Amino acid sequence: MLARQAPQQGVFLEDLAFQAQQAAEKAIKAAYLRLGLAFRYTHDLEELLAGLEGTGCTIPAAVRESITLTRFAVEARYPSPAEPLSPDELQEAIHLAQTVLEWASQVISSQV
Repeated sequence: MLARQAPQQGVFLEDLAFQAQQAAEKAIKAAYLRLGLAFRYTHDLEELLAGLEGTGCTIPAAVRESITLTRFAVEARYPSPAEPLSPDELQEAIHLAQTVLEWASQVISSQV
């Protein structure tokens, strides 16, 4: 996951948080594809997880926490009056994304 890379000079932590969100989003969408399900084109992780849950897929609480990453899908990519992201906030984003990646990997491999 690109977000785990050590921040280089000139790289905003928000950009890395965006990469964490993208990793989670793509992992969830990969689970949809593996299960043969369609999804609406969205960056909203809550919507995507709810859609999977609606088909009977179990979403663990730790994965559900990842919905907070949705704010990085758009907000973090553009200049805004929001406070800069702290290193701790970035680490939390990375942790959440990693949790989703591990869960999605299990969903995908259990459907073989």
